[in-house]
Amino acid sequence: MSGLVLKLGPKERVLINGAVIENGDRRSRLSIVSPNANILRLRDAIHPEEVNTPVRRVCYIAQLVLSGDAEEEDAKMQLLRGIEQLSQVLSDADSRLLLASATEGVLTGQFYQTLKALRSLLPREERLMAARPQ
Repeated sequence: MSGLVLKLGPKERVLINGAVIENGDRRSRLSIVSPNANILRLRDAIHPEEVNTPVRRVCYIAQLVLSGDAEEEDAKMQLLRGIEQLSQVLSDADSRLLLASATEGVLTGQFYQTLKALRSLLPREERLMAARPQ
């Protein structure tokens, strides 16, 4: 049986299909066998006040879909538009692969895949923003 295995630390919280679940006092493993479950580790969540860069804005839209706070159909166009805008700036081969993966995730309704690919761009964006002349 395949699926996603979540390894949770003590008191770690995870959002599964809109429900916040908190782990107990010890480490544990959860096997998610339902396909297309929306899952988000709350320690990885981007909070609204942290949405202050282009990549973070697009990540946040994907996160809203996973948390159930945005409809998939409404978010798809925003995500595709945001990914297109990012592709005009992040033109290196590695970024292109991640943006292609994010696009495929949007088109196939795999928003966790989209978020994972976009989050991989955050360190690059941080380096670019730090190198930018003031």
